[in-house]
Amino acid sequence: MTAEKIIPVLTIDGPSGSGKGTISRMVAEALGWHLLDSGALYRAIGFAAGMEGLDLSDADAMTRCAQTTRISFRARKDGGETHVFVNGHDATDEIRTETCGAAASAIAAIPSVRAALFDKQHSFRKSPGLVADGRDMGTVIFPDARVKVFLTASAEERAKRRYKQLKEKGLGVTLAALLREIQARDVRDAERAVAPLKPAADAVIIDSTGMPIDQVVAQVLSLAR
Repeated sequence: MTAEKIIPVLTIDGPSGSGKGTISRMVAEALGWHLLDSGALYRAIGFAAGMEGLDLSDADAMTRCAQTTRISFRARKDGGETHVFVNGHDATDEIRTETCGAAASAIAAIPSVRAALFDKQHSFRKSPGLVADGRDMGTVIFPDARVKVFLTASAEERAKRRYKQLKEKGLGVTLAALLREIQARDVRDAERAVAPLKPAADAVIIDSTGMPIDQVVAQVLSLAR
């Protein structure tokens, strides 16, 4: 067994707006582990592609973009949302828009883009452990993870959460539009040919609809410990 395989991994997969990011960040902080927000990687590539005016359906262009885009994370001292830098630009707010989310969903279906980001994701596996948040963390990227969680919630609940999150950032959105976009993304993510969104066979499914954040965190931590 390699040294990397000895380092424990907890994966939290689930659809857009299920609360994976918040829960993963809080669980990682409680455990003192590293955090991988894989969705931010794909959103960052989507943001970079948009800045360059690239065609999201051009697999070669998207692959080059994934290979050359510089992405870094910086934790906030107050424990809030991690800052994401794309080619030196703080794109934390931009990559959380539904436009970037849709772009991420589109490019995530390109096998060569996923391959380009595979090693980058594995580089986050460092001692004492890793909490990996995404859509295929437990099924594709870290199939040997010690604990796997699939976090979900109703589309309506997820739209309300995202609406509140974006409004607090001063972004102009409507609840109805968010619900349509989330439902459309659910279909794309579940039906894509490469690494479709689904629970790992050995994942614990948690439906967080109506559950307070602290309760979800406590449930995940009980699994980890």
